[in-house]
Amino acid sequence: MHGPYTRSMLISVIWTVANGFMMGAADVVPGVSGGTVALVLGIYRRLVGSVRAGSSALGRFARADVAGGVAWLRRVEWWFLVPLLAGIGLAVATLASLIETQLHDHPIELAALFLGLVASSIVVAWRLIERRDGARLAVMVVVGIVVFVALGLRGGTSEDTVTQASDAAVWAFFLSGAVAICAMILPGISGSLILVMLGMYGPVLAAVTDRELGLLAVFLVGATLGLALFSQLLHWALERHYNTVMAALVGLMAGSTRVLWPWPNGLEGTELGAPDGSVPAAIALVLVGLVLVFGVNEVALRIEGRTRANEVDEVRAS
Repeated sequence: MHGPYTRSMLISVIWTVANGFMMGAADVVPGVSGGTVALVLGIYRRLVGSVRAGSSALGRFARADVAGGVAWLRRVEWWFLVPLLAGIGLAVATLASLIETQLHDHPIELAALFLGLVASSIVVAWRLIERRDGARLAVMVVVGIVVFVALGLRGGTSEDTVTQASDAAVWAFFLSGAVAICAMILPGISGSLILVMLGMYGPVLAAVTDRELGLLAVFLVGATLGLALFSQLLHWALERHYNTVMAALVGLMAGSTRVLWPWPNGLEGTELGAPDGSVPAAIALVLVGLVLVFGVNEVALRIEGRTRANEVDEVRAS
């Protein structure tokens, strides 16, 4: 009994790490949501459940309710969550250097790929809105315009952004970690895209590649606190204002395409230049991004449909 049980646990842990790696690989690339991948893999509900339990535990501890905090901690699936986070960390550590190199060597091509990923994610998120009325459309348009204009005011190059992040490392990494982590529990929007919008995508990649442990620790602390706070807020907002929240997310992603326009230098600025001789390759990569996200979403929808059908069957059987 002991041997097979141990092997079963080991296989489960290895598979969970692999799932985390796939989620982490998605999180490194702007446009593909780690939450969407979790949905595809059939682990989204377990992930959100553990995150909510952990954030509830932190809330209890903050109110000096030790017994309540311990009770909530026991609801966290640690054998699931820890290997999953390990897989995500492994993916980020191994892929960050590759993407950083491509950003430097092929900025236009990589920006085109990211543009395709985000453009298709906008369509996916739009389909998730259940009530597409005038109010929701207005929210989407206003948010999109505000984000588009605000990103144009950011200016600068990616190298300047790295320097600025180094000068204000604690707050820049802490706040970006707190905001970007929310995408992990929300299918349809990418944490890396949020980093791009904040001008922190390059600096965070550089910190991972250069093993800047101090900056990474600050980023992780911000991510932990942000996840604890926003998971509860997000749950409340989605429960009571689902369509408005989703409309705002669509507008946010649409406005963010400004930083993904491939010309003149990819992600190195927010200046909107005219296309050059790299147009055919850029169009091809945009199409690759579109196909990738639509393909992942189609798989997610089928898995979600089967899951819901199984739940109905179980209720009827009982």
